[in-house]
Amino acid sequence: MAKLTLSVDDDVIARAKRYADDRGTSVSAIVERMLDHISRPPDDTKLTPMVARLRGIAKGADPEDYYRYLERKYR
Repeated sequence: MAKLTLSVDDDVIARAKRYADDRGTSVSAIVERMLDHISRPPDDTKLTPMVARLRGIAKGADPEDYYRYLERKYR
């Protein structure tokens, strides 16, 4: 297993150690699980069918269109 050196604020480290201790694990194990989770491609099989169909539907949408819609809706 490879080692990784990180620079983390002292307060964050203290909280992370308490969090890990409360759960009977180590900060290293938590960081490894988090990095594993965020580095994997999304798994569409875990999404409900409705969410899977909606995924990416707003790509390229102009947020201003939504703001205008809300302004008309709540006049």
